[in-house]
Amino acid sequence: EMGQHIGTALARILADELEADWASVRLRYVDSDPKWGTMVTGGSWSVWQSFDALSRAGAAGRIALIEEGAKLLGVAASSCQARNGVVSSGSQIISYASIVNQGNLSRKYSPEQLKALVLKTPEERRLIGQNVQALDVPDKVNGRAVYGIDAVVEGMLYARPRVPPTRYGAKVLSIDDSAAKNIKGYLKSIALEDPSGTVPGWVMVYADSFAAASQAADLVNIKWQAGASAKVSEQDILKHASELINDIAIGTLVVADDGVAAAFSAAKRTIDHSYSTATVLHFQLEPVNALALEENGIWHIHTGNQWQSLILPILAKALGVVESKVILHTYLLGGGFGRRLNGDYAVPAALAAKAIGRPVKMLCTRADDARFDSPRSASMQRLRMAFSQTGAVTAMQHDACAGWPTQVMIPAFMPMGKNGKPYDPFSISGADHWYNVGAHQVRAISNDLANSTFRPGWLRSVGPGWTNWAVESFIDEAAIASKIDPLAFRLSLLDATGKNAGSAPNAIDGARRMANVLQRVAEKAGWGKAMPADTGLGIASTFGQERDMPTWTACVARVKVDRHSGVVNVEKLFMVIDAGTIIHPDGALAQAEGGALWGVSMALHEGTEFINGEVKDTNLNSYLPLRMADVPDMEIEFVASTHAATGMGEPPTTVVGP
Repeated sequence: EMGQHIGTALARILADELEADWASVRLRYVDSDPKWGTMVTGGSWSVWQSFDALSRAGAAGRIALIEEGAKLLGVAASSCQARNGVVSSGSQIISYASIVNQGNLSRKYSPEQLKALVLKTPEERRLIGQNVQALDVPDKVNGRAVYGIDAVVEGMLYARPRVPPTRYGAKVLSIDDSAAKNIKGYLKSIALEDPSGTVPGWVMVYADSFAAASQAADLVNIKWQAGASAKVSEQDILKHASELINDIAIGTLVVADDGVAAAFSAAKRTIDHSYSTATVLHFQLEPVNALALEENGIWHIHTGNQWQSLILPILAKALGVVESKVILHTYLLGGGFGRRLNGDYAVPAALAAKAIGRPVKMLCTRADDARFDSPRSASMQRLRMAFSQTGAVTAMQHDACAGWPTQVMIPAFMPMGKNGKPYDPFSISGADHWYNVGAHQVRAISNDLANSTFRPGWLRSVGPGWTNWAVESFIDEAAIASKIDPLAFRLSLLDATGKNAGSAPNAIDGARRMANVLQRVAEKAGWGKAMPADTGLGIASTFGQERDMPTWTACVARVKVDRHSGVVNVEKLFMVIDAGTIIHPDGALAQAEGGALWGVSMALHEGTEFINGEVKDTNLNSYLPLRMADVPDMEIEFVASTHAATGMGEPPTTVVGP
């Protein structure tokens, strides 16, 4: 739970089928254990992946409670119904609590039996789709909420790291802590030895308080031998990306229709545009931190994390133990945005505890966090389109190059492309759009220079944050070149034929639903009507994260530009979203608002660059996200739908920039 109220949404799904009393529902977060299977929160997957499983679990529980309740009441199960945590038969009632306490709930279900359960129809649901206060909110308001940064154990020390000048290959040559010894509470500084290669060249500064550790860390004089990326700049990364794109022999074909080359060869007219994006940092409110201790041969790691299953084997390797000897304890996250998918910050905390033989709580300052971030890689893209003699679109080609987080951190997660080469789906999704453009080709290319300079990360909306920006901006260029209104041009390509017709269960009606949200948002925004001077409307659409879980989203931005200063002012965002069944309306709206504002922030405000192997901006005095004074009005509408529930965490982020 990192502020997206996902616990409330998942609980609503379960409680609806279970017929639980919502007033009695509480959230309990589990610690890592192999029995839970893969533990990950990201990719807008939670509701989409969990809806059916939680629904069937709830239905199975309801049936078992009815059967056992009927026995205790001495009636036939067929005469009973369940509602609000009570089983009743006529005037006889028994609570779920009494059934659990008095009965024998021993029924088990096979996977086949679970699959055969008949779930509620949308009309029968009583909790899903109804507004309710998110379950995580009260404790955050009254101060009871416990985040990773709040974790405390008896006898722990505090530590702040000194981060080396390069992410990879750095070595500590010398440590002079003579000035730090003047800080009351300072203990010592230790160069970490990391068998996992996660934090090479790190020095941990220990004290009896974080204030002392932080002050002392600034006084410790360390000499490093930097790694090979010490001179790499943002321009080097983008230049290398352009060179890679120009090499047609490399990369993975993600979309590979026949006839692309022939269509371009026969084209009456073509357009060709390139797009680049800068490095983007996470800057989540809670800087990364972790508390580590060893107890009876078991390592306990207390931290907020989005992907426990990813970091557990790395922690085990770093500590030199088997994975079963490491437990990750679950806490609320003070913002994640994808940064905490990569749990690398737990490794230095664990190594720090091992090195000094005491429990250690490692906290990063904001600047430490920025320097140790796994940023969204700078990207370079080239898009081309071919037109026939009659002006029809006959082909489109999209080449995209960036650092690949999945390749760096979990290559086994990468699927194979059409040409038998692996690729990072989180660095290309969005390019495989729903427009009918004739023969279509999408090529994904890994930027090896980016991968070796920093650890590329997943940032809210990942690939579509930049691929959809390029696609939609390019569609506007194509509309201009064709002398067709941008909305009309889009609608002409969303004919929902062939591979864009859609399929059950997640993409029923396909591109028609994208056309629908575009038409609706255009109506809301007054598309085509006269505008005040120096004010215009921009339009874009997206299906969000992945083609097999599309969240159809359209946005119109009303923007005013000062012709003298060039200052761009976003006056209002209109957005229409079709995410299928909406579980928690207020939570969905919060996601849409937050995602849209993140999109504005990245389009007009955020971004940094690499200089000499490090990010230029390490704090919020120079890295400038959207400020409150620049927040536009927003009018957001959800399409009423009973289709499969898809993801809400990221699609609104991807549609604002274009």
